[in-house]
Amino acid sequence: MQRTTITLDDELAADLEAWLDAHGAQSRSEAIRDLLRRGLAVRAEPPEGAECYGVVSYVADLSTRNLAARLPQGRLDRHDQTVAALSVPLDHRHSVEVAVMRGDARAVTGYAEALFLERGIMHGTLGMIPVARDDAAHVHDTPAAEAEPHPHGHHHAEEEEQHAHAHHHMRVLASF
Repeated sequence: MQRTTITLDDELAADLEAWLDAHGAQSRSEAIRDLLRRGLAVRAEPPEGAECYGVVSYVADLSTRNLAARLPQGRLDRHDQTVAALSVPLDHRHSVEVAVMRGDARAVTGYAEALFLERGIMHGTLGMIPVARDDAAHVHDTPAAEAEPHPHGHHHAEEEEQHAHAHHHMRVLASF
């Protein structure tokens, strides 16, 4: 067995003591080992190459040094994965932050796990929705008899009513 020393703030230490009393753990070490095992079991590694949408939510203490600047920069650094972000102020220091990410499941998990380890981040949760690309191209807003699917990645605002283009969707899977 290896000895590890950790520092807990007063509130988290009180929560640990309450958990000890409620669950009958014989010591803090026993309780922390049990909680750690449970936490590690919950977050199973997704398979290589799996795609997902990930909902990353957490509470941020924005008075923590540079955190208020680092959080949006972290999403900007992943602009190709970031679908949406929401920040809800709770009080003068804390906010609930939610980011919807998409892409490689291991990359989304890695982003969330690194974020949850940041000083000033609490109550981190990652919800993952496994998806796969649906390769069947289809067209909207044009009768099927007239539709000619063709790929392109730009928008024709001036032709919006007369022009439709093929696109792909992600299909939600039951599990990874």
